[in-house]
Amino acid sequence: MGGELATQVLNGDAGSIAAAARVLARGGLAAFPTETVYGLGCDACNAAAVARLYDAKGRPSFNPLIAHVADGVAAHRLADFDASAERLAAAFWPGPLTLVLPKHASCPVTELATAGLDTIAVRVPSHPVAREILAAFGQPVVAPSANRSGHVSPTTAQHVLADLRGRIDLIVDGGPAPMGLESTIIACIDAPTLLRPGALSRAAIDQILPLKDLSSGAAGEEDEVPLAPGQLASHYAPRARLRLNAERVDAGEALLAFGPAQIAGAGRAVAMLNLSPGADLIEAAANLFSHLRTLDACATSSIAVMPVPEVGLGEAINDRLRRAAAPR
Repeated sequence: MGGELATQVLNGDAGSIAAAARVLARGGLAAFPTETVYGLGCDACNAAAVARLYDAKGRPSFNPLIAHVADGVAAHRLADFDASAERLAAAFWPGPLTLVLPKHASCPVTELATAGLDTIAVRVPSHPVAREILAAFGQPVVAPSANRSGHVSPTTAQHVLADLRGRIDLIVDGGPAPMGLESTIIACIDAPTLLRPGALSRAAIDQILPLKDLSSGAAGEEDEVPLAPGQLASHYAPRARLRLNAERVDAGEALLAFGPAQIAGAGRAVAMLNLSPGADLIEAAANLFSHLRTLDACATSSIAVMPVPEVGLGEAINDRLRRAAAPR
C-alpha cells in the first residue's frame, strides 16, 4: 500500500459523495454503504487500483469481484443479457441481486477484477448513498465487503474503520446497512442458476423464473463472487505452456519476467514482458492477466515465468500462475 493512509470518515452528504468520486477517480479506495453491507470500492477499470484493493483486504487469491453500476443502462455496457437476465434485472434492480453474465465485447472492466474470466458479476445497488457515488463517478466500481478477508462482513462505518483504518482513503458513513446480508448471486449463462443465497429470497426469485441451485458449490469467503457454471474451479489458462520459477529461457520461449534481474537466455526470448521491473507486487498483480494474454498471442508454445516471492500479493499471483500452468 506504500505506507499507512490517513483514512477519512465523512457523513453521507453531498460533500462526501463528491469526495468519494474524487478518490475513485485517482485510483484510491473508498468504502460506502449499500443496502446489503458496506462495500470497499475502487475504479473497476483501473488494474492498479484493483490490486491495491486486494492488498488492503488481504484477500488470499484473486477472486472475481462484483462490478457496481448506477443503472441498467450502465450494466448493459458491461455484460450481455439474455431473456432471463432481462427479467431478473427488471424485477429486482436496483436491489440486492448480482447477475453473473457473459462480458460484453467492449467491457472496460480490468481482467484482474474478473479474474481473467469471460464472465462478469454485475449489480445495481438500491442504497441512495451508493447510487449517488456511482452516478457522480460515472464508471463501474468493484466493491467487495469492506473488511479484512476472513472477518465478519461490515454493516456500519465503524466496522469498516476497525478493519481497514490506515489501509484505505475514505469511508462514507451512511448509517447502518439495512439488510446486513450479501447480495444473492444468479448466473445467467445457460439455465439461470443460484450461485449464492443472499438478501434476495429464493421465494421472491421463484415468482419470476425457476432456478437451478449450485449454492452448495459456491463456498468461499464471505464476499467471494462464485464463478459461472462450468467454471467453478477454472481460471484463465493460456494456450501456451507455462514453465514456472524459470532460471533460464529456452529456445523459442517467451518470458514473463519479474524484477530488475535478468535470467540466462533472456535476450533470445521471442517476446518478453515484465510484471514489475521494480519488483512491486501491486504493480505485478495489476499486470498479471494482461501480460499473460499478450505473451500467449505470440508465436510460442511455452512461456518461461521468473520466480515471484510468495509474500503479500505474491501468494495470489503464484496461485493464479500455478492454476494457469496446471495440466489440462
